[in-house]
Amino acid sequence: MGELEDAVMTRVWKWNRPVTVREVLEDIQQERSIAYTTVMTVLDNLHQKGWVRREAEGRAYRYEAVSTRAAYAAALMNDAWSQSDNPAAALVAFFGMMSEEQRRALSDAVRIVQGPESPRPPEQP
Repeated sequence: MGELEDAVMTRVWKWNRPVTVREVLEDIQQERSIAYTTVMTVLDNLHQKGWVRREAEGRAYRYEAVSTRAAYAAALMNDAWSQSDNPAAALVAFFGMMSEEQRRALSDAVRIVQGPESPRPPEQP
């Protein structure tokens, strides 16, 4: 998923309501020049991918997020990981880029997925 898709989705999540192409366009145009048709195409692509749903309002659509930012981030990570020719090496490289706080968050997430019966690994000094 590209930078522009991320910029559009950021606004859809931030506003947390159905949005029009024009609203997204005007907000993005505060940062950079972009055409209405470009934003319309990006929202249509996001709709085709299942990230937003749309409802007709007159001659336009209102778009609303289908999922959370966390699920979107997870899909981005999964897409990147699945494109690797060596998934284990990709994970090692990814973990190597993480801060200590991110590693703790990862450890917490693994415990949540594994369930309460999983023993907690010893704390690292």
